[in-house]
This record gives sequence, C-alpha cells and structure tokens, in this order.
Amino acid sequence: MTEQRPDPDALLERVQAEEAQSRRGRLKIFFGASAGVGKTFAMLSAARAARTQGVDLLVGLIETHRRRETEALLEGMPLLPRRTVAYRDRLLDEFDLDAALARRPALILVDELAHSNAPGSRHPKRWQDVDELLGAGIDVWTTMNVQHLESLNDIVSGITGARVGETVPDHVFDEADEVVVVDLPPDELLQRLRDGKVYLGPQAERAAANFFRKGNLLALRELALRRTADRVDDEMRSYRRERSVSAVWPTREALLACVGPGAQGEKIVRATARLAGQLDVEWHAVYVETPALQRLAQPRRDAILRVLRLAQELGATTDTPAGDDVAATLVRYARAHNLARLVVGRSGRRRWPWKPPLAARLAAAAGDLDVVQIARAPGSESRPAAGVEASPTGIRWRTYFASAAICGAAALLATPLLPLFELVNLVMLFLLAVVIVAVRYGRGPAVMAAFLSVGVFDFFFVPPRFSLAVSDVQYVLTFAVMLVVALVIGQTTANLTYQARVATRREQRARALYEMSRDLSAALLPEQVAEIAGRFVEAEFDAQGALLLAGDDDRLGAPLPAPELPAALDADIARWSHDRGEPAGFATDTLPGSPVLYLPLKAPMRVRGVLAVQPRRSASRLQIPEQRRLIETCASLLAISVERLHYVEVAQRTTLQMEGERLRNSLLSALSHDLRTPLTSIVGLAETLQAGDAALAPAQREMAQGLVAAGRQMQTLVHNLLDMARLQGGALRLKRDWVAIEEVIDSAIRSLGSALEGRPLRLALPADLPLVQLDAVLVERVIANLLENASKYTPPGSEIEVAAQLESPQRLVVSVRDRGPGVPPGREAAIFEAFTRGASESSTPGVGLGLAIARTIVEAHGGGIEAQQRAGGGAEFRFWLPLGEAPERPPELAADT
Repeated sequence: MTEQRPDPDALLERVQAEEAQSRRGRLKIFFGASAGVGKTFAMLSAARAARTQGVDLLVGLIETHRRRETEALLEGMPLLPRRTVAYRDRLLDEFDLDAALARRPALILVDELAHSNAPGSRHPKRWQDVDELLGAGIDVWTTMNVQHLESLNDIVSGITGARVGETVPDHVFDEADEVVVVDLPPDELLQRLRDGKVYLGPQAERAAANFFRKGNLLALRELALRRTADRVDDEMRSYRRERSVSAVWPTREALLACVGPGAQGEKIVRATARLAGQLDVEWHAVYVETPALQRLAQPRRDAILRVLRLAQELGATTDTPAGDDVAATLVRYARAHNLARLVVGRSGRRRWPWKPPLAARLAAAAGDLDVVQIARAPGSESRPAAGVEASPTGIRWRTYFASAAICGAAALLATPLLPLFELVNLVMLFLLAVVIVAVRYGRGPAVMAAFLSVGVFDFFFVPPRFSLAVSDVQYVLTFAVMLVVALVIGQTTANLTYQARVATRREQRARALYEMSRDLSAALLPEQVAEIAGRFVEAEFDAQGALLLAGDDDRLGAPLPAPELPAALDADIARWSHDRGEPAGFATDTLPGSPVLYLPLKAPMRVRGVLAVQPRRSASRLQIPEQRRLIETCASLLAISVERLHYVEVAQRTTLQMEGERLRNSLLSALSHDLRTPLTSIVGLAETLQAGDAALAPAQREMAQGLVAAGRQMQTLVHNLLDMARLQGGALRLKRDWVAIEEVIDSAIRSLGSALEGRPLRLALPADLPLVQLDAVLVERVIANLLENASKYTPPGSEIEVAAQLESPQRLVVSVRDRGPGVPPGREAAIFEAFTRGASESSTPGVGLGLAIARTIVEAHGGGIEAQQRAGGGAEFRFWLPLGEAPERPPELAADT
C-alpha cells in the first residue's frame, strides 16, 4: 500500500465533520429484501445482547405482526408506551417522540423506518422522527426493506406490479453509520410464508399469490445486495480519500479507456463500452493533455473531442487531465478513482526506438493495474496509436527562427566578453538562452536551441575559432555536459512553464466562478443575474449569452436584457430544453446543427429557465469536457440565484400580505364590534315603531319597513366582518359530528327566510347519501352564503337548484346552480377572495365576503370549492367534503329521505 501525505484542508474539513457527527447519535439500519426475512428478529437479538453488556436501551416501537418468535424476544425489555391518536373513527397507536426525547436513552429501537405517521403528528414520516432523535444525540436502531428506498421505488413497482407508497430518501440510507444486511434465500422465505411466520390467514394467501413469488424475491434480493454493495463501495472510496491511499484496491471491476490523438480512439471507446456493459460496471474515458498534444492541428483536436462525446453518450465519465507524461497521468487518474483495468490501443511501428509503447510504460509504472490492448483499427497502420503521443502537425516555424535568433543574440553578447572571461563562464550565456527559449516557445524550440548553442559555442569561441575542429580533447566533455545540461534545463523549464500555464488557467476559472457566485449573491433583480451571466460567458468562452426565465405559470419568457444576445437564438429550442430539462442545440444530441447551446437552469425545486450560449469563433471550446463542466456549473449557479430571488420575492410578498391581513382583520374586528350595538338598537327601535299601536301613515310605515330591512342588511354585513376576522385570525375550531347533508341543506334554506322569495327552489338529493362528519353550523353557513349569492345575482322568478351527489367513495359534492349572468370569465378563482365581487360596479348590495367565508370553512374541513359557468347560462358553485367510514344511517332517517 502506498500512502501520501493528506491534504491539510481536506484533513481540517474531515476533523470538523467528525466533530459535528460526534454530537449526533449513530444510526444502524437492519436492511432486507422484503418482509419476513427477519430484520426485526435480528435487531431484537442484537438489542438483547447489547442490554446484557449494560447499554441503556429502550424499545421505542416494534411491530411484531403477531409473530411468536419476535414477541418472545420482547419479554423483559423496557418498552416505551405508545401514543394514541384519533384518526377518523379509529384510534391509532403511534411512536411517542416526545416521551422518547424526555426519557433520553443511550439506544432506542424504532421499527419500520419508512412508516407514515398519523395525521396531526409532528413529522409526517417516521424517518423524520428518527432524525430528530439522532440530532438529540440518541443512537437509533431501525429496519427497512429495499422497496422503501426512494430511488428504487419505480424499479420495484415495475418488478412486482405493486407501488409502495411509503419511501425513505436515499440520503438517510447512505448517511447511516452502519447497515446490517438481513438475508434469506427465497425458498426459505416462501416456506416461512407457508408456515404462517410472515403473515397470518388470508393476508398470507394474498401475499403468496401476488408479491411473494420466487421471481420477485430473487430480483428484490439482488437489488438489496447491489444497493448495499454500492454503499460499501462509497465508504471504501471515502476511506481511501481520507487516508490518501494511492494503491488501487480491485474490489470491483471498473474500466479506464485511454483515448489519444490516433485513429483508434473510437474503437477503444466502443470496445470499452461493450466490455463495461458485459461486466455491468462503470467506466471512464480520459484524454491526457500534454504540451505536445496541445499543439495538434484543430481538425485533430476536434476529432478527439468527438471521441470524448461518443464516450459520454455511451455512459462514460470523461475527463481531460493535464500532464507532461501520458503514462504517469493515466496511472495517477486510475489510482485516484480506483480503476483497476486500463484499456489502450495496440501500438504499431515504434517511431522512436528508445521510447516504449504506452502499454509497456503503463505496466512499468503500475504493476498492480491490468492493461488491456485493443486490436488496431483497419487502415490505421500509418497513423499513431491511441494513447501514444503523436508528432504535432502544423509546426510553428516562427518559434524555431526566433530560437535561432536568441542563440545568435547570445553569441553576439558573448563576443565582446571573450577577452574578459573564461570560456566556461561564457557557457552560462548560452544556457540562459536555452532557458529563455524554453519559457517562451516550449519543448521543441528548446531542444533545437540546446544543439544550436553547442554548435555556435564550438564554432565561434572554442579554439581553433571559426571551425568545428577541437584542439583540446577536454572541450569534448564540455560540449557533452553543456548539451546535457541545456537539454535538461530546456525540458524542465518547458514542463514547468506548461504546468504553470495549466494551473493559471484553472485558477482563473476558479476565480471567475468565485467572482460570479459573489456577484450573484448580491444580485437583487433578474436583470442583474442576466448581466452577470453575460459577462461570465463573454470572458470565459468568448461567446454571447442570454438568460430566459420561466414565470409563475412555468412558461418560458423572452430573453432578459444582456450586453449582447445570441444572434441565432431560437425560442422553440429553448422552450424544448426548459420543458424537458435537458441540454439542446450545439454539442448535444438534440438539434446539434444549431450554433447555440441551450442549458436548462435546474434549481432544487424546478427548472427556472434556460441559459443560451453562442460561441463567436472557437466553438470547440464548449466541447472540451472541462469547459463543458464549467458552463454547466455556471448554469447551476444561475439557477440557484434565480430561485433565491424568487423565494425572496415570495417572502417579501407574503410578509406584506400577512401584515396587511393582520391590519385589516384588526380594523374589521374593531369596526364590527363598535357597530353591533347601535345597529341592534336601530333595528329594535324600527321594529317597535312598526309594530306599535299608533297608526302610521303609509309613507311612514314604508319608511319603517325600509329602516328594518337596511338595519338587518347592516347586521348581516357586520356578522360577516366578524366571521372573516375570526376565521383569518386562526380562531376557527370545528365541532365535527356525523350528520345528514340533507338536514344541513334544509336548515340553510329555512335560515334565509324571505331572501329566497320569488325564486323557485329545486332540490336534487338522492336517498342513499351517506352521513358526513362535519361542523353542521359552519357548513350550513356555506350553503346559506351560496344560496344568498345566487338570489342576489339572478333575476326574480329564475330557478335555483341545490344538488348533492357522491363523486367518488372518498368525497361528497354539493352544488348550487342558478340561471343568472354567470361568473365573469377569468375570475372563477378570484371571486373567492375577500372583498371581491363578480362585477366591480354593481347595484347589488354586498362587500364580497360571503364566498370568502365559504371557502375558508370548506378548506378547514379538508375540502375544496370552485365556481364555473353552467351549461345553458348561469353559474354553478360546487364544494366537496371528504368522507370517512360513516356509521350506519338510522332507519327513521333513511325512511324520511
């Protein structure tokens, strides 16, 4: 095993993470393929052993399913009393989280991690209860099956044909401190099912006929073992990173395709993809950027990028690491990613006799790695093999002329110094020239400068001068040492210059991302985000960028103003990318002929828009994997920033709305209380005057009647104001009871009295309607408000219909239909807002509170309400209420209906 010194930053981060983890409890999951494999039994057996060792243990909740072996293990164990929760007409026994936190044991057992808690519990899911226990520093042991993992839910449903509704997020499973696989062969599990050790009675028969089939159990067993193996593999990789282990541990197959500039790139990629598919393993495709390969002609670089794109399409993880030695870089990458098998192309004729082929160099550099050679592609004998450095085409002759000029300048500078210094000192000038050439022009010109410097020094300065002859043999050693030193200095300088250039580019990209994220964190408007995105795309990719954001209706809008919008921007392609959440356009599989690349802005909640990028000149930059990851990172930062702005706006709007509602409710409550007493006095006095013994003139009697009607109307308004203030203030408390909806409707009609005079009323109430659990007084108010609304907005003599029906076994629908003007188009939802009326200018009295009160009451019952146009003219208001398991209707009530 080869270990290297850990990175100090990574070490500090690990120490901080371990310190935070030490304050949390430890989670241990007993994991199985299906019910009945013995997870609860194994957990209780381990718990009894832990208790004998003095562990402060508490059984929080165990589901024995009446299995005798499991119940026997609970004898003598400390049990936490369950919490009783009333749900509909039943009492449910649930885990008591508060009691567990108050008891605070060292270890608690909580069975069935994926269980859904009863309504009204603090957390909807049991795994959230467990997370709170862990946060309190309590260790938890629990159980779960593979079908409860969120990422495998659809796969399991496709195998078994049954959709599991209770799931656990994968991060809970992955972050568990320990996972114990409880496994049982399918034949033994089926025998346990037949013996009644899994389910009892008819439930066992149904399970054997549906879920518990041998094929299903085999598939679930494989899924459970594979998922556990993936988790162990992640733990192993984390350990290797933490301990800086460089040696490859071949714990599982993983392939590395070594792509080079030769003609075999595509064959290597396809062969590796086939091999990975046969072995069902992951694979990587890597192209090493060396100084020589950076000088390849653009067509050959484009070909390499196409090969990497092909590898990515075939499922590979691609990368372009930089290094001056292909073999060393590949070995370093393989060790970092724990890839034990490298796939390279078979070498043809060796270009340089002293330079072994890539496969031989890999074998020499890492004897613990397997090297697989792929046969040469037909017609590739005359072209360099994949993975081997090729001689660059398109030599830049100007760099070589400049190298010769620098050597000549060194000779001119040394000429006047010849009488003053020894020849060995003048050699330093020529070595300096080699260093300058290596720094400015790279490896090839530096090699030429080394040889040229030796020749110039011999010809112009070593006696006999102006001749290549050497009078003293000692100068031969001088020339040899000078040549070797010049070559070493030139090569080392060229390599360091290249590595410094690569590091500088990466540092510039990291700094650009940091500056972009800093600017985005300060952005307050979408236009500012678009401007920042345009600047980044312009600076890093020499491209035009545009930002298209989605509105609240999830539809893509027009491009936001930017320094320079892409000329070839296509709204249809952008809309497709947004709707599908996939890249489109240039360098993708969808409409690759487009010159613009469209990247969806995937935020944590939803896709927030599209980033459009159109390169100006060098379009191939967006095809390089490293550059592609950079632009995708940019899109992710933009998406998060846009989502942040959205929620900031939502929070501000909500805060303003809450303050407005609070102020309005306070005002309404105050006004309504102050108005009730004088209104009651006015109505009482008017009624007394109207019913008095004194004879009134017809005009006076009419005035008294109008005063009574107006007073009662004002009383209704005040009551509505009070009700609205109380409902929106959260003071609504439902008093549910099982009642017949027919009685509630009849009571609502009687309460309206003369308000329905002159309007025929038709009831459509089936005789078999079930009882509904509701607050009869409040629902009566809903129906009365709907009937009053219908009477206000319909002409005299028009019919009003009240109907009730079972829309499904889960809900009852009540409808109020009229033949009035109907609901204004587009305002079907707005009319249920407080102080909203069907028509802004209308002679019909009212302030628009009746429908708002109705909606609040219905939603408090767990139902909903809506308005729609009625066929043939008019409006239909319908609300629905959820149904529970109602008791039987009394015979006398059934007879009456």
